Order: sequence, then structure tokens, then C-alpha cells
Amino acid sequence: MSIKKDEFLKQLRATFKVEAAEHLQAIAAGLLKLEQTPAPEAQSKIVETVFRAAHSLKGAARAVDFTQIESLCQFLEDVFAGWKRQESAPSLTVFDTLHRALDAITAVMSTPEATRGAPAPAARSSFDQPVRYPEVSLPASAEVVPPAPVTEQKDFPSEETVRIAVAGLDARLVEAEEMLTVKLTTGQRVEDLRELAHCFEPWRNEWAAIEPQARALRQAIDRPAPDRADQPPGLAQLVEFLDWNLDHFKSLESKVAALTRTAEHDHYAIGKLADDLLEHSKKLLLLPFATISASFPKLVRDLSRDQGKEADLTIQGDEIEIDKRILEEMKDPLIHLLRNCVDHGIESHGERTQRGKLPRATITLAVSQISGNKVRLIVSDDGGGIDTGKLKASAVKNGLISAEEAARLDESEAQALIFQSEVSTSPIITQLSGRGLGLAIVREKAEKLGGEVSVESRPGLGTAFCIVMPATRATFRGILVEAAGRLLVVPTAQVERVARARSDDIRTVEGRETLSFDGRAVSMVQLADALELPSVERQATPRAGAPVIVLGSGEQRIAFAVDAVLDEREVLVKPLVKPLSRVRNVAAATVLGSGQVVPILNVADLLKSARKVTGTPARAAAGAVPIQAETRTILVAEDSITSRMLLKGILESAGYNVKIAVDGMEAFTLLRTEKFDLVVSDVEMPRLNGFDLTARIRADKKLAELPVVLVTALETREDRERGIDAGANAYLVKSSFDQSNLLEAVRRLI
Repeated sequence: MSIKKDEFLKQLRATFKVEAAEHLQAIAAGLLKLEQTPAPEAQSKIVETVFRAAHSLKGAARAVDFTQIESLCQFLEDVFAGWKRQESAPSLTVFDTLHRALDAITAVMSTPEATRGAPAPAARSSFDQPVRYPEVSLPASAEVVPPAPVTEQKDFPSEETVRIAVAGLDARLVEAEEMLTVKLTTGQRVEDLRELAHCFEPWRNEWAAIEPQARALRQAIDRPAPDRADQPPGLAQLVEFLDWNLDHFKSLESKVAALTRTAEHDHYAIGKLADDLLEHSKKLLLLPFATISASFPKLVRDLSRDQGKEADLTIQGDEIEIDKRILEEMKDPLIHLLRNCVDHGIESHGERTQRGKLPRATITLAVSQISGNKVRLIVSDDGGGIDTGKLKASAVKNGLISAEEAARLDESEAQALIFQSEVSTSPIITQLSGRGLGLAIVREKAEKLGGEVSVESRPGLGTAFCIVMPATRATFRGILVEAAGRLLVVPTAQVERVARARSDDIRTVEGRETLSFDGRAVSMVQLADALELPSVERQATPRAGAPVIVLGSGEQRIAFAVDAVLDEREVLVKPLVKPLSRVRNVAAATVLGSGQVVPILNVADLLKSARKVTGTPARAAAGAVPIQAETRTILVAEDSITSRMLLKGILESAGYNVKIAVDGMEAFTLLRTEKFDLVVSDVEMPRLNGFDLTARIRADKKLAELPVVLVTALETREDRERGIDAGANAYLVKSSFDQSNLLEAVRRLI
């Protein structure tokens, strides 16, 4: 087959998979309805629907030469045709077989290259005899997963639509988010102009103070000539000079005021435009909850059958629209909750009968829109509830709490233990449960999205898990703090409280400072110590108390003392890229309206780092001045703005002065005009690359001894040798880059 035909078939198969997902979901939903609709007269319409879906899927599979899928669809069609002709009737065994056939079709579709060999053996079935499942040879790597969910298509005859790749929409959203930088910059210009306008106030006060003297001088000049004989020479010129300055001062003040008003208007207009553009872009990625929930009823049905239980899943509010990216993040947590309901929540048929319950359990997934940009997801069951005794025992066994602490927990606190890692009420580890990870993952995912999860359970009546989360990915908000003279951003969603701690609120327990918080002792560390920032002079604690931010939750909370809490604002998140894709304690970076690059802290890393700060006092004595070493100056040459700014941030955080150059030529020009102690350079740069820059440095008598560190993506042996030949003192490869390696090399060289 020619290359063009291969490409055409590839495109056809991609289109087929989209169509097949719709047909598979229609068949799966129809089978579930048939199981719940025993009346024959009500089944005929459903049978007709699934028959047509199987027939259409078979024709589409034949068109793209998917012979295995065609054979499986033929089997489905034969069964449904028998039901239509009333030659046979649905039964539980048949339903199990049909669901396995759907899983087999999905498995074939999920393989990288579906087999196009001879058709599978014909699989015709007469319900006079046991149903025979089609014999289909699947690749060993094939994974049986539920078919892709499909939403109900509404009919909009007058509205034209186009199909756009999700990647394209994501790219447009990123571009819209970049407008936030413009909004922040215009806001900074407004603040700058307001600050400039305030500078006129003391001048205005001084003019007001000398105005009486100036008025007296004018009157003296205006006297008749004989009376002005005793006036000093140049008085008239002095008064004229004062009046000229006053007029220009008033004119300048008026112009600054007008510029401030214009800037405020522009900031409002650009801010509204940016906000509207971002909001409308986000709506492009809104999808109904049914996008992920359509496959859940079959999932619950299959899990229940495997456990020997009976349960139905009821979904409410699946038309509510949520950001596609949030839906993708929440699908696995919701599957965890549904598994938990089936395995832990609902009882066996015999237990439910003994308790006077209906043999068939009900699991409900309810979605509702609440105030603002929030949705509530409730997953509930009418099972036996949570055994808090087993939860406490598991938590004590795994060392999460002591037996005394477990005894003091009330019912709600004990139920919250279910979200702790390694806590499980299952006595053994099974395919579904027993590892104590599922619900910990649910909480982690929800909190990562800026949401929260809670549980409420009543013994013998059931359990309900509630997740409240944003419907769209809101603009990232962070709290701007200062520590050790550096600006840092802490994600607002992960800050439990911002407060002030007075000296008498702080106690020392086992060599560590603690702060009383909600009646419990919470460890307190300096944020600068946790980040290992260079020591600076710290002022005495203000009378109102030192500012602290409390991070974490439950027993994991830690209070971080900072120099100042400056503001809470929306910021544009710039993810880390190679070679800085993973920097301890740093999640991302942002650019303030002033143009300053500020790191966004990784709270999970920060909590781990804080626990290592032991054995030394958490605060330096007030007024103590550390010995200041001579500050070294480093030149960073890098053409990538992200890598350039982040290298600058790492070096500045280690206490170095840093200057940047956008390429080798600019770097060499700076080296000949200013003094530097070390150069950190990329290799692949315009105008003058890193190898040639190093060679020029070694050839210059004044710069020959200057240490040079090359940080590059070039990692072959030949490239390393070329760097050594050029005279580089260190050669760090970006693919294995770590900030500690860079700092170690810098410290060793200077």
C-alpha cells in the first residue's frame, strides 16, 4: 500500500475511534437499561437502539478493515436480532457476556496497532444452548478499559459548528492567560504614577510655607521707585525665578495627575479586556459532567458482579459543565470513590436482607452548582457506614496517631482518618482495596485543584463523600511574602491562615519553636531557614507580632515566619522547563508587574524541608548581625528567557549578585566593561555561542583566569571535549541538571 493510502487509512481509523466510542457507549447504556427494565413491552425500543448501534459499528469497522471488531459486532447484532424476533430473552448470564464483548472491542481499539488479520471465528448463538463468547486473540498488552464517554448530542439546526483539536484550545487559553501579564504591568504603571504624584505633596507644603514671604517680596517690588532704593540688587529676578518655578511645578503636577488618570483608565480597560478574554477562553473548554460519568454505571455494575453484590448507580446533574482539564483530573478520584462504595460501603445480599434493606443497593453520584465558580460532587451509598473503630486501629497500627490520641477523637475526626495514607478498614489487600491509598489520592487530587473533600457516615445507613471544587481553573492567586530580603509567592489555596505571632505566643518544645494554633502546638520555622537562604539581619519582633503563614492541614500543619506579608494577588504561572524542570521547594515562577521574576513555592516540598530544620534555633537573636562575606558577582549568558531568569533566581537565592546577558556577544561586551567573578553560559546562542565565548575569555589577558561554567543540552563526548578545549572550568548537561550541582561548582570555583 502506498504512503498516501496508509496515511488516509490512519486518518480514517482515527475518525472511526471517535464514532466507535459513541456507539459503544450507546450499547453499554442500553444494556444497563435493559437490566433495570424487566417489562418486555418496555424493552423493545431499547433493543432497537442497541441493535442499530451494533449494526452501525459493524459497518464502520468493515470500512476501515477492523475485522476483529467487525466479528464482535456481528455477534452482538445476532444476539440483539434474536431479542427483536423474540426468539430468546435477555438474562443475567447473557448480559455478562455482552459486556465482556464490549470490553473486548475497547481492548482492540486501545492497542497501538489493531490486528488486521483474518476474521475471528463466527460467533453465532442460539439461546437454546449456552452462549458462546467469541474467540478473539488480543495482544498481551491490550488493556480492557471502559469505552470513551460520550455526551448526549443536542439538536441545534441553526448553529454552525466546527471540530477543533483540544490542543489548539489549550494553546489559545495559554495565550489568553498571557494577557494577565499586560494587566499586571499596567497596574504597576498606575502604582508608579501614584507614587510619583505623592512626591509633589511635600513640595506643595514647602511652597505653602514660603508663600507669605514670596507675597511680601512681590509687594516690595511693586512699591514706588523712591521706596525701593534700599532693596538688595537682584530681588526682582529672584521673585521672577520663584514665580517661574511655581508655575512649572503646578504644570508638572497637573500633567502627572492627567497621566495617572489616563493610566488608571487604561488599566481598567485592559484589565476588563484580559478578564473577559480569559473567562471566554475558559468556557471553550467546558464540558458536561456526563463526559466522564457516562461509563460509571457500567463500572459499578461490573464491580458489583465481581464482588457478588447488587448495586445501581444513579447520576444526577450530569449536564453541569466543568473545565475539561478538571474533569480529567477528577475521573480517577471518582472511580476510587465508586470502588470504595462497592467494596467497603454496600453490604452483601445476605447482610442487607438481615438489616431489612432492599437486596439491591443504591449508589448516587450527584453534581450541583453552588455559589461562585464552585461545584459540589457527592458520592453516597446506602450501605453499612464507616467502622471508626477499625479506622482508629489501622491509624494506630501504622503509627499515624497514638492510642491515647485515638481515644480522644470524636466521630467526625475519626471518620476523617479515612483520607490518611495507609489507613484502611479492609483486613486484606485485594485488587480493589486494602492498600489505604485510594482515598488519600482523592484528597490529594481535590486539594491540588483548589478543592476540599469531606466525609459523613452513619452506622448502618450509609456514607457520603463530598467534594467541593472549582468548575473552571481559576486564575492562580498567591500571597506575596518577603523572607531574607527576597520576594516569594505562596499559593493562596494552600495557606490555611495568615496571622501574627507575639513573642509570648511562641514556646520551645524539644528544642523547636512552636506556636499555639486552634488549641494545638504547631511547629514554627523561619521560611528563610526552610529554603536555606543566606542569613541576614533580622529585626526585633514587632509589638503586634511577627507575620506567619500556616501551611498544611490536620497534624501536618507548620507555621512559617516571614519578614513581611505584602499582598495577595493574581499571578501568571510560568512552569519550570529544562534544565530546571524540578527544583526543590519551587513549583513554578511568575513575573510581577514590575518585571521582577519571583519563585512560586512548592508547599509539599516546603513542609518536608521544614521538618529537617532541627537542632538549631529557629530564629536568630534580635539585633544579631551575621558576619557578611564579600558578595560575588556572576554573569549569566542565556538566550532563553525562562532559563535565564531561573538561573538568576537560583544564584541570587544562594547569595550572589547576578547580571544577565541575552547572548555571547553581549556577555563578552559586559565582561570587558565590568568586573565579574564567574560566568555561567549556555552553549547554543545567537551571534556568539558558549564555546567561542569561552575561547575569547581565555584569549583575553585580563579575563584569562575568569572561571566559566557551561550549562548546555549538548551531551555527547565530542561536545564535552570541545568545551574542555575551549577552556571551560565546568560542563553541566541540562538533561541531568540539578541546582545543587550548579551551586557546588560555583562555590568550588569562587
